[in-house]
Amino acid sequence: QVRLAESGGGLVQAGGSLRLSCLASGRTPRSYTMGWFRQAPGREREFVASINRDGDMIDYSDSAKGRFTISRDSAINTHYLEMRDLKPEDTAVYSCAASTSWGATVLHARDYNYWGRGTQVTVIS
Repeated sequence: QVRLAESGGGLVQAGGSLRLSCLASGRTPRSYTMGWFRQAPGREREFVASINRDGDMIDYSDSAKGRFTISRDSAINTHYLEMRDLKPEDTAVYSCAASTSWGATVLHARDYNYWGRGTQVTVIS
C-alpha cells in the first residue's frame, strides 16, 4: 500500500508559477513510476506528466510541455510538478498517482495503482 499526499496548490494570477509536491509513504514508494493528472469541473481527468522510477524517462501532455517540469527526489519520497506561465485553463484539481510499472512512464490513469486526494490550482486572469 502506498499513500500519497499532495500540497502546494493555491490561487495564482495568469503568468504566475506554482510548485506542487507529492509525498509518498508506505510500501517502497521510490520503486514506482509517478504521475500527475488534473481534472477541471465538467471535464474528464487528463494526464499531465509522468516520471519513471529512475527519473530518466519523462513524458508530458502537449499542454504541459515547455511550461511544467516533473521531478522526483527519491531520498525523501517526494515528487514535484513545477508549473510556470500558468493560464486560466490550467485551473483544476491536480492529483498525483503511483504506478507499479516502474520501468517507463505511464500515461493512462487506468494504469496507476494509487492516488492522492488532489490539490486545487486556480489561475485567475
